[in-house]
This record gives sequence, C-alpha cells and structure tokens, in this order.
Amino acid sequence: MKILKVSINRRRRCFEIGLAGGRSLAFPFAKCDPAPSSLDPVMSAVVDPELARMGFTFALKSGREGSVHVDHVLEYNQDPAYLRDLFVYRLTLEAQALVHASALSKREIIRRLGTSASQFYRLMDQTNYSKSTDQMLRLLNVLGCRIEPTFHRKSA
Repeated sequence: MKILKVSINRRRRCFEIGLAGGRSLAFPFAKCDPAPSSLDPVMSAVVDPELARMGFTFALKSGREGSVHVDHVLEYNQDPAYLRDLFVYRLTLEAQALVHASALSKREIIRRLGTSASQFYRLMDQTNYSKSTDQMLRLLNVLGCRIEPTFHRKSA
C-alpha cells in the first residue's frame, strides 16, 4: 500500500499518514527509531521515493534521520487486511514446512485436496495473498496438521 502524504502532528505527538484509498492513520513518535523528544523534535517528514512510496523518512533537529515502512504503520494500527495477509503468510510457511517433512508425494496431496497442480503451487507461494484462509486450512488438514484456534485478550 502506497503512502500518499505524511504530516507531523506535534500536539498528538504522531505522524499522520495518508494512504491510497483515502485512509488516514496515525503513527506515534514513540514507536520511531530514533525516537523524537522535546529536546530533539521532528523537523521534517517526507514520503520516501527510495522506499517506493511504501514508507516515509523523518529528520530530527539533531540531524539524525529515521524511516518508517508502511507495514509498521499498518501493524501498529491493527489493520484487518494487513493482519489477514500476515496470517495467510504464516499459514503458508507452516504448509511449506509440512510438505517438506511429509511422506506424502505432492501428487497425492493434490489428489486429496481435489485441486489442480497449479492451484497447489499457488497455495504454496508465500507471496500470493489472493488465496483464502479456507484453502490454507484444507491444505494443512490434508498434511495432517490439527488446527485449534486460541484467543488472547489484549491487556489494558
């Protein structure tokens, strides 16, 4: 997701990031490295073309600079689409490890899934985010992985 603009909100002590699609998210100074302070405030923040507009760079009064990638902003704000993609990525890595360790051939896995070889390889591709969690859970089940969701409450 590309960043369209970034601005400094000193009162709220955060950066305000404008994303494609008209969304706006905040990212606090405290989560930055180096972290701005009252003695070393943020002087500027710009969308960084060297990060393919997927991040921004800020400069402090002391001359130190830092960069923040859009993934850090989305993770901090608990963006549902980002968290879903992260979950699918983790499921894919687990499936890859299970396929590697499995005694089943890839052809047998494909047969048990009831799908095509090309679909199987799309499921195994960790850069493919268009697959569903349902498909990944079916694959993990075929590989003999029992899945039990656990829920953790956020601490106050």
